[in-house]
Amino acid sequence: MRRAGRATALLVVLGAVLAVLGAGPAQAAGYRYWSFWESSGSDWTYATQGPSLVRPDDGAVQGFRFSVSEDSQDSAKPRRAPEFTKICADTPAKDGTKRIALVIDPGTASDAPVGETPPALRTACAQVGPDASAAEALAAVAKPLRYSSDAMLCAITGYPDSGCGEQVSGDGHGTPAASESASAAPAESAASSGSGGPSAGVLVGVGAVLLLGIAAVVQARRRRG
Repeated sequence: MRRAGRATALLVVLGAVLAVLGAGPAQAAGYRYWSFWESSGSDWTYATQGPSLVRPDDGAVQGFRFSVSEDSQDSAKPRRAPEFTKICADTPAKDGTKRIALVIDPGTASDAPVGETPPALRTACAQVGPDASAAEALAAVAKPLRYSSDAMLCAITGYPDSGCGEQVSGDGHGTPAASESASAAPAESAASSGSGGPSAGVLVGVGAVLLLGIAAVVQARRRRG
């Protein structure tokens, strides 16, 4: 009888642990938007300021990538290396101007709004005034641009036709979430680790369940003793 009681208690504890592990958070929704990148030499770095505030030096490379991501930690980089000498090879230097290399990556079909097809990735060399911002350099080579009322970049060369930083469902189909407005912006998440494992809250819950289960078994033994 004691063995049967112990086995039952352990099964209860195990079931509770599995229930906690199975109660993980639902797949987070992402945002569909144009992200802004700056060259870090041979790779890309997510820009900390918007293109209208950044005033790059001559020889800089700026990148724009359209994609769906939860926040800047998992945002997709432009799929072309930041190579100024190649992008601006046919644009000679000129006094009173600066050259800014641009990589414009509209992303993949999976990131596109329903009914739209992303145009091909392209590069361009903008030759602009010495005080021009990255936004002005982009406007010189990729019109028409579309901005929201709060100055968020919504479309480059007319893509996409509509929408601006809207939240989309986490089902992988890119369906806009009905609860979010079209002007929603991707949120930064300092706690995002991208490990894919159980969260800290789940582990704490498992620990608590185990402790309660062990205490119940010990108490049962004492009563039988």
